[in-house]
This record gives sequence, C-alpha cells and structure tokens, in this order.
Amino acid sequence: MESLIFKQFTTITLLFSALFLSHPVQSQVTDGEKHLRNISLDGEKGWKTENNLTISFSQVSLTNWSAGGQNSMSVNGRFNGFYNYKKQRMAWDNQVDLGYGLMKQGKTIWQKTDDRFEVMSKLGYRLNENLNGAAMLNFKSQFTPGYSKPEGGEVISDLFAPAYLLGAIGLDLKKGENFTLFASPLTAKTTFVLNDSLSNAGAYGVDPGKKFRAEVGGYIRVMYKLDVMKNVTMQTKLDLFSNYLKNPQYVDVNWEVFVLMKINKYLSLNINTLMIYDHDIEIGKDTNDDGTADSFKPRIQFKELVGVGLSFTIK
Repeated sequence: MESLIFKQFTTITLLFSALFLSHPVQSQVTDGEKHLRNISLDGEKGWKTENNLTISFSQVSLTNWSAGGQNSMSVNGRFNGFYNYKKQRMAWDNQVDLGYGLMKQGKTIWQKTDDRFEVMSKLGYRLNENLNGAAMLNFKSQFTPGYSKPEGGEVISDLFAPAYLLGAIGLDLKKGENFTLFASPLTAKTTFVLNDSLSNAGAYGVDPGKKFRAEVGGYIRVMYKLDVMKNVTMQTKLDLFSNYLKNPQYVDVNWEVFVLMKINKYLSLNINTLMIYDHDIEIGKDTNDDGTADSFKPRIQFKELVGVGLSFTIK
C-alpha cells in the first residue's frame, strides 16, 4: 500500500505541474497577447487569471539522540487557480482548488495528511454596481482512499466517497476584487458515496445501500482576500448550508483560512486551517481506551497545516 500511495502522490504532483505550467511564461508573451492581458486587467471585460502553486517540505533526522524521538518527513502540495471573465453585465468566475500531502514517521508507512479537490463555477448578471444575480455549481471530493488507522485498516473514505455536488441560485454581493458574498434561498445539495462498503454502511448520511443523498436548503458562501502587509496574504472561505427538509437547525459549516508569507520570489511560509461540521457525518471516538471506537456522533473536524517551501504565481 505504501508504494500505491507514492504512485498516487506522484500522479497528483504531475497534475499540479501540468496545470501550473500550462500557462505561457512572461518572456514568451507576444504583442497580441500583451494586448489581451491589458484588456483582462482593466477589470471590465475579458479574462483575468491567477495560478498559485505551493510545495512545502519538513524533515526531522535524529542520530543517537538521547532525548528520544523519531525521524519524520512530510511533503504537502497545493494548487489554487482563479479564472474569471467579465463582459458588459456578465461575470463568470471559476476556481480550482487541489491539495495533497504525505507524512512518514519512524518506520511507519507513508500516511495521508491532506487530500482534496474542489471546482467552483459561478455565472452572474450585474444588477447594480455591487450586486449580481447568480447561479453557482460547486463540486468537491478527494483523490485517494483514507483508512481508519495509520497502518491501513478499513477504508473510511475514497474517491467520490464522499463527493458533494451543490447547485444554487441567488444573489452575489461583490466589493472590489477581494470580497464576495453569495446567498441562495434555493440550493440543491447531493452527497455521493460510490464505494460499496461505505454505501452499505450508510456512511456520510446516505441510507444504507444507497449511492447518494439529496437535500434542498439555503446556502451562504463568503470569500475574502486580504493583503495583511507586504508579502503577507490571507484568504478565507466560509460555506454554510441548512437542509430545509431535515433538521434545519443544524447548519453544515466548512471554513478554511490560508495564509501565505513570501520570504522571497520563490520561498514562502504557508499556514492552512480547515474546520468542518456536518451533522450527517458521525465520527467515532475511543472513550474507554481499548483501541476501538465506541462513541459515534457528529463532531467538529479541524485540520492545520504549516510548512515552508516553494511558491509560484502566474497571472
């Protein structure tokens, strides 16, 4: 399984590189392309794109270390791309967010620390200076299986298990290029669980044996980008969803914060946090220390990644 994970990670790394390198470098821009870029940068019409790739590494190596400890190594990669188009009253915003990470500690096998892909597309029509009528599609899942124990164990997640498809119609409030608030009173959310064992167990809120679960509710999505100071940028994204048909008082929360601190042109320090709460996901906990989860209920999920590594941006 260790070699399988390494192959999967290599494939995903190549995907990151292909996406990042698919755009022409500045030195190869022709006069015609310069004209098109000038059009896109005026914020009124044409395409405006941005591609961000960060790769972070960490290592601990100990030899005859009297205080104890274990050797460890980790690598994390993240690609974030924005592809936005404006023409007259129409605005089309697209975003791709990919992430994958691995860690090895001591003699254990490589373990997954991050795994996600998300694609968002939003089409809007300007009603006034800051307000658009908009329709949005959002899809998110993961690349590789997740296991119940570090050394393997049973599969608890997989590609398209779960996967979430959300379609919404509503209003989109924009303040400049750095703030958007999308609110939809009519949203369809579908949860897919295409792994047979997870489907039969009724994981992620689907009925046992079913492959998907449909919900209708209200949805809010907030995105904000802030230049904290020179070479320090923070991005945050908050998703809120309430199911009208069942337990509307329980709001699904997905809140991510990403901070990028540029050390120089290529080196950076990045901090990434992610908090999730979904009332339909029951998470086990070992309450009597016997090595087996015995208490299952919805819980707050939290993840933090801190790394120093390479950072590239192409606009």
